[in-house]
Amino acid sequence: MENNLLEKIAERFGQHASVKNVFGEAIETQGKTIIPVARVAMGLGGGHGRKMSKENLNNEINQPEGEGAGGGLMTTAKGVYEITGKCTRFIPANATMQYIAIAAFAYLAGRLIGRKKR
Repeated sequence: MENNLLEKIAERFGQHASVKNVFGEAIETQGKTIIPVARVAMGLGGGHGRKMSKENLNNEINQPEGEGAGGGLMTTAKGVYEITGKCTRFIPANATMQYIAIAAFAYLAGRLIGRKKR
């Protein structure tokens, strides 16, 4: 397989592997600029093979051969940057840690209130 094939595939994936293509351009509204943030991951692979039979070792023209290539692209939203005249802050798209903290706080508060009632 030619190296050009993998280069062409990587180039095509690279054209589409951007936050802008997935989530769009930055948005300006009400004195704020909102910039989307994402993680983009790409994987490529390829191979080439030829079956060498004992009868045709010297005749490379008639040897069966094959090649293949493929790839994958994954994007995950991470959040947005909000830029104002006063400050810049990152707002995460996945607030898992916040939910865990709230659940832990609610559990501890429930335990404390339960003890005081007894």
